[in-house]
Amino acid sequence: MAFAGKVWRLLVGIKDALALIFLLLFFLALFAVLSARPNPGMVRDGALLLDINGSVVEEVAPIDPLQALISQTLPVREYAARDLVRAIDEAAGDDRIDALALDLTGFLGGGAVHMAEISGALDRFGAADKPIYAYAYAYSDDSMLLAAHADEVWVDPMGGVAIMGPGGESPYFDQALERFNITANVYRVGTYKSAVEPYTQSGMSPEARENLSQLLATLWQEWRANVTSARPQADIDLVTEDVAGWLAASNNDIAQASLAAGLVDRIGTRVEWGERIANEVGEDEWSDEPGSFASTLYDPWLADVNRSLEFGNEGRIAVVTVDGEISDGEAGPGSAGAARIARLLDNALDDNLDGLVVRVNSPGGTVTGSETIRRAIMRHRDAGTPVAVSMANYAASGGYWIATPAERIFAEPETLTGSIGVFLVVPSFEDLLAEYGVTTDGVRTTGLSGQPDILAGFTPEADAVLQASTENFYSRFLALVAQSRNITPARADELGQGRVWDGGAARQLGLVDQFGDLDAAIAWAAGRADLEEGSYEVRFLGEEAATYDTLLAQLLMGDDTAREESGSDVASIFARREVARLGQVIDGIDRLMAMEGVQARCLECALLPGRTRETSPSTGTGSWLSLLARLGLD
Repeated sequence: MAFAGKVWRLLVGIKDALALIFLLLFFLALFAVLSARPNPGMVRDGALLLDINGSVVEEVAPIDPLQALISQTLPVREYAARDLVRAIDEAAGDDRIDALALDLTGFLGGGAVHMAEISGALDRFGAADKPIYAYAYAYSDDSMLLAAHADEVWVDPMGGVAIMGPGGESPYFDQALERFNITANVYRVGTYKSAVEPYTQSGMSPEARENLSQLLATLWQEWRANVTSARPQADIDLVTEDVAGWLAASNNDIAQASLAAGLVDRIGTRVEWGERIANEVGEDEWSDEPGSFASTLYDPWLADVNRSLEFGNEGRIAVVTVDGEISDGEAGPGSAGAARIARLLDNALDDNLDGLVVRVNSPGGTVTGSETIRRAIMRHRDAGTPVAVSMANYAASGGYWIATPAERIFAEPETLTGSIGVFLVVPSFEDLLAEYGVTTDGVRTTGLSGQPDILAGFTPEADAVLQASTENFYSRFLALVAQSRNITPARADELGQGRVWDGGAARQLGLVDQFGDLDAAIAWAAGRADLEEGSYEVRFLGEEAATYDTLLAQLLMGDDTAREESGSDVASIFARREVARLGQVIDGIDRLMAMEGVQARCLECALLPGRTRETSPSTGTGSWLSLLARLGLD
């Protein structure tokens, strides 16, 4: 029996060891899957196929692999605007690439500045005497803007073009809060600081309407100018001013109507579009699928481009990205966690940088997070490093707060900036609880004991402290702007009051120094350091986002080139907008319940095209909705 027991224990030990080995091999294989990179050797002669199946962003957010495996789904793919621009520019000068195939069927859009940057790259590609062929099942504003720069614009016979223009409506919660006896305690500074209005009234104030109308008119004018310049035959007035008459003239065939309006050149399926490109660049020797053509996909092309980049070693210019809503913690990449960004900046203090460029694409966020990032930037200024700020789609409110240390601020005409103002919104439930017989009682030693009390309501002393804190932050904001722009605090107040400015107005008012993209800001920083072009390295601070071209992505998404065209017609464009509007309602409730402290955030930025990605508040709707459910108010 003793011998049998020893044998049994030996077998169990062998089994456990094998289990551990297989478990280790599994995790090693999983790591290999998640860290796989596209093979640059997949670059072939022919066309560069840009199948942009997702949205364009400033900074790609990483995928949570565990969540993706559990849910068996991946989030919408994100494409960094600068990567797309680099890919197109490099293809323009590469003899292996004869044409650009731009498939926009799954394109979900991006910010106005990003669209302008990509449009510029498409123009440079066309200037190299290489054709661009665009295709989509249906085009909306952003996809039409890019397609306008193509030599041939194709649309599916079942699709068409829907030009909507910027604007729309947003939810206001004042009457709902009144119905449920919820008090929104609001503290703000700024006539135009309209971020609190959804909780205090049932519609836009005249000041907010004036400001937003001006911004929308500017963006709409820029969009029209871009499309008309690239495609003079496009009749924008026809497709926006008398939609019913425009469609009726083509028997309500949207594709034919789009052709008649000069928005597209050819009506045909994706297979026919592919055959047209194959006639120019050759057929795909590796595929017998209908409509295939000799091509290189985006991911392997970008990998090849990045591998071939060479930098000089005489200097170093660092770029730190502040993308998304500013919070106090470690959020990001793809959202602006102040602690994470400050750590990146501090770690770079020992890198002997010759220049620092802060790329801002943010509508603001918490005042404390904004100040944390500003102080980290100032540590580089104090060390003698030239600092420039490059504004993307948004650099408003807290986004402008962190721009104040810059020696030079660059923006684009489509940039939204300013929104110099602060606010605080805290809900309280004393009336709601009283309606259900819930009362509160206790003993206070001062007017601030137990305050702010969201169950019993706020005392006058608490109101005074919160309003004073908000006004103090605003005064601090004005002082930073005045010092940065070399103006008086009174003038900073005139430019502030929460008003949002487009890039052109901001330049005229002195809130930004000059028009220019990220490359212009980098060149300025290099010039301040007396570095010649090509003699310095540009380093983006932070970890590189994981690639989507992995076995995990392929398992969950399938073959990205085998596109599902269902749900891509004109009606689906409207449906996506309505889903987004529903998200605004949930987001508004989330924000009220989050109670994240004094905010320097731009509401208008959330109402305009290409709104920036936002971080989730620390307190979601779960507790809020469950509270209503328990009280019988759902």
